[in-house]
Amino acid sequence: MSNTKNTQESQDSQESRNSRNTSKTNDNQSAKSRPSPMEVLRQARGQLAELTGMEAESVSSFEQTEEGWALEVEVLELERVPDTMSLMASYQVELDAEGQLTGYRRVRRYERGRSDARRGGR
Repeated sequence: MSNTKNTQESQDSQESRNSRNTSKTNDNQSAKSRPSPMEVLRQARGQLAELTGMEAESVSSFEQTEEGWALEVEVLELERVPDTMSLMASYQVELDAEGQLTGYRRVRRYERGRSDARRGGR
């Protein structure tokens, strides 16, 4: 009887360890499937450039949301001489949790050399 009891305890212990290991593996796999913030930035810039035909110059805002990621990307829309007269635009870009672009829109257009009037020129 004690052999049967020890065998059952051993099996229960093994199942418990396997369950914990499976849980850790699932956590690690989900963490690996989620892109890092730098990967998200690269993907957002690349996808926006592919859709609009304009290269992103900088990312001025970046945050994680419940649905994924939200960014504001600065893009050169029209190059002029002198460079301070070039037309820039800010695009609001939304990505899902995996870093795939789900939407974008231009939220503002401005000359490169002008200060932002909405923020008091700071």
